[in-house]
Amino acid sequence: MGLKRFQPENFDLECTTVWSFPKRGNWATHRSDYRGNWSPQVVRNLILRYSNEGDTVLDPMVGGGTTLIECKLTGRKGIGIDINPEAIKITKERLNFDYLYSQPQKCFIGDARKLEAIPDDSVDLILTHPPYADIIKYSEGKITDDISNIHSIDVYCNEMENVAKKCFRVLKPDKYCAILIGDTRRNKFYIPLAYKVMERFIKVGFMLKEDIIKIQHRCKATGFWIKKSKLYNFLLIMHEHIFVFYKP
Repeated sequence: MGLKRFQPENFDLECTTVWSFPKRGNWATHRSDYRGNWSPQVVRNLILRYSNEGDTVLDPMVGGGTTLIECKLTGRKGIGIDINPEAIKITKERLNFDYLYSQPQKCFIGDARKLEAIPDDSVDLILTHPPYADIIKYSEGKITDDISNIHSIDVYCNEMENVAKKCFRVLKPDKYCAILIGDTRRNKFYIPLAYKVMERFIKVGFMLKEDIIKIQHRCKATGFWIKKSKLYNFLLIMHEHIFVFYKP
């Protein structure tokens, strides 16, 4: 695949706990058509700050492949896992380009709550952008074990605790695990889903290194929800949390 631009223009490493990227990056094979995927600017910041060239980076819910594309462009070995075969297909397609300085990238179907193929203490950095309960049903209910199909907040948090346990197992000591996750509403009331998940990661042994606020831009159906927010008197959620956890 021939590409005109492999690297972002005018990229600066973020230095505060508030990140805002009004324009989603479109270098290399990055695209915004995989609904709910995270911006490459977020991934690049985390990779450059918390890993070194040649390190192994794991994304256990790889989705549209953003993490592995950035691994390929920054000299990291990437492992991408997803329970949805369509996500793996898309990721492999987007990794299909030649880059002189790239390291091997692997992706395969699997469950983030198991990670059977990953040995203990073998990964240098974990990055992932899990679904926010059932806000987006990625497999449209067709895959029984897909976390994005879970409606119950308690059940979802229990499953994310299982993800946290496996992440803790495979991550090397003195290394980092970062997740991007947002909150939700149920029956007009605010559910601090991100903090509920954060507590589960701390419960399994992680320490919280950073809580970064990421501002959301161009959310789908924003015009529709603005009318709803005025009619039913609630505020639109326009931020997400990037939690950076440390394994002691």
